[in-house]
Amino acid sequence: MTNDEEFLEHALNRINGWMLALMIAGTAGAAWISGWRGMVGFFLGAAVSYFYFRWIKQVVDALAPGARPPRKRILVLLVLRYAIFGAAGYLLVKYLGISLAAALAGLSVSVAAVLAEMVYELLLVRP
Repeated sequence: MTNDEEFLEHALNRINGWMLALMIAGTAGAAWISGWRGMVGFFLGAAVSYFYFRWIKQVVDALAPGARPPRKRILVLLVLRYAIFGAAGYLLVKYLGISLAAALAGLSVSVAAVLAEMVYELLLVRP
């Protein structure tokens, strides 16, 4: 494993840690602000954000040189994921009454984790 691969692996581990910390803090904050509907909405949005980040990583890994070709099932899920998430989100908001704003805030957890990792690397990681 080269230094670049090690650095990337450590960064991905830290991003997963950032996502977990943001998920816990955001869920607690949403519960405090909006009650159980906000808590459930934020948690579900954050969970979708986490799994979406993992799927994107799988796609990138599949495009790497020397990677085995992706299975057809993965390609179908890749295309249908937006429809699946959209339908699930609609059902949860419409019929369970969870907070749409909290769910949308939860969807930003992976982006916030990547931004936190960028700040961490800019301020604390020395070449």
